[in-house]
Amino acid sequence: MPTMSKNKTTTVDHKVASRKEWLTARLSLLEAEKELTRRSDELARQRMELPWVRIEKDYKFETEEGKVPLADLFRGRSQLLVYHFMYGPDYTGGCPSCSSIADGFNGIAVHLANHDVMLWAVSHAPLAKLLAYRRRMGWTFPWASAFGSEFNGDFSASYTKKQQNEGMEYNYRREPGWETREGEGMATSMEGTPVADIAATTKTDVATYIRERPGMSSFVLEDGVVYHAYSTYARGLDAIWGMYPWLDRAPKGRNETGIWWKRHDEYGSKDAGSCCEMAGTKS
Repeated sequence: MPTMSKNKTTTVDHKVASRKEWLTARLSLLEAEKELTRRSDELARQRMELPWVRIEKDYKFETEEGKVPLADLFRGRSQLLVYHFMYGPDYTGGCPSCSSIADGFNGIAVHLANHDVMLWAVSHAPLAKLLAYRRRMGWTFPWASAFGSEFNGDFSASYTKKQQNEGMEYNYRREPGWETREGEGMATSMEGTPVADIAATTKTDVATYIRERPGMSSFVLEDGVVYHAYSTYARGLDAIWGMYPWLDRAPKGRNETGIWWKRHDEYGSKDAGSCCEMAGTKS
């Protein structure tokens, strides 16, 4: 589960203004937004300037086409984006947070594939579990299993019990050992017990659930050699969590104090009906 945002909405008595007053305030905000865009462009440039690291290990993945090496995931492209989807061997379903992120993959995967970039989800669970869950969710993007491979461990996406007890390196910093840790063991500013609540949806306890971690990594294939170019974790995934950029522009912002999202097939019929009506269809 990606680290929760600290951008919780507080109660605000909003001013009601004239259109002219609104436009003045909006133009002031626009300058700040433009500066953020320029800064984002600069960060993108710096990402591209990161050095590449040659992949020395012979990682193997279980896919619908059989067991394949990392280079085969490129499928003829020169670039590969991997989403480290939290689905451990003991889970009965994918992480709901990762699932809400993955809901956006179908639409963009075809565009990326036609721009020399392959997008894959990779998880620790056996392939049969992943494909069954993919069918349930109605997804079509490629999904590979790293079960039995060192790939997930090497890219900070899965940990052993021993690593968890001794302290894990995640998001480029060391976490305290599980036995000495206080709280739920995964950073969040949300109230209650959100990590435990989400762990319960995968039918695991918190310790088992958080031995899997979310992230994304990018790779490049050049002259038959695969290189690692970039990885990000936790709130570094905000930009690809599709609902949040929209909520950040909604009148009440993210407006969250606890876990409010579900897997898309777990919302009530009233919510599903509303979506159909918005799309101009009836169920």
